[in-house]
Amino acid sequence: MPKLKRESREERATDFVESLDRGLRLLQGFAASREPMTLSDLARSAELPRATARRILFTLERGGYVASDGKLFTLTPHVLTLAASYLRSSQLATVLQPVLDRVASSAQEISSLAVLDRNEVVFIARSSPTRVFSGGIDIGYRLPAFCTSVGRAMLGQFGDDELAAKLRAMPRQVMTPQTVTDPDRVLASIIRDRAQGYSLVDREAEPHFRSISVPVRRYDNVIIAAINIGAHVDRISTNEMIERFLPLLREGAESVRSQLL
Repeated sequence: MPKLKRESREERATDFVESLDRGLRLLQGFAASREPMTLSDLARSAELPRATARRILFTLERGGYVASDGKLFTLTPHVLTLAASYLRSSQLATVLQPVLDRVASSAQEISSLAVLDRNEVVFIARSSPTRVFSGGIDIGYRLPAFCTSVGRAMLGQFGDDELAAKLRAMPRQVMTPQTVTDPDRVLASIIRDRAQGYSLVDREAEPHFRSISVPVRRYDNVIIAAINIGAHVDRISTNEMIERFLPLLREGAESVRSQLL
């Protein structure tokens, strides 16, 4: 069988489709507001000229991804077909969903699966016991990686020098009064978490919630995701998270390692 040619970065750059990149940026621009947005607002959010944004919006409207009353624009449910395609094709979500169900049932708390997307974590699967209110984190929900337990569990895959550079370069916004933003302190926390094999973050990402996570490794030991259990601080202590939840998460992550390619 002939070997496939590996394209260089320069060769890939020549295949870059700028119009598609602008369209995707404009779709992401809708995240700037929960309300319908004007053409000017969307152009500003996507950092595009107004005329360019107008052409892209009309194209998206024709494709059924955007609706407009002539002045304001909103996304349509058709956009969810893009996310559905990812979830249907994701081996991670398919393999880990039974693990999340088992962990959530045993812990009687919400369990979630997240992946790393640049400076953020994205939650792609979750399970919740019926007695626990499941508001807040949902599929597609994003949080900064530096101040979340799933994020720190995954950031541990990088060497110390690379990790230090990443932390200094990434935005480190204050999410709660407890958020640690100093890059040296975050680096020390991630190094410690890597050594102990789990991360526990207490109210740094969201007020009144703490979370414990372990990395998910594929067959060759590479970290590709993280699973967690999160709970309200009034209900679960940090000691209980370590004593009760950590063994469940570790067993769950280890049980699927050989299945993840």
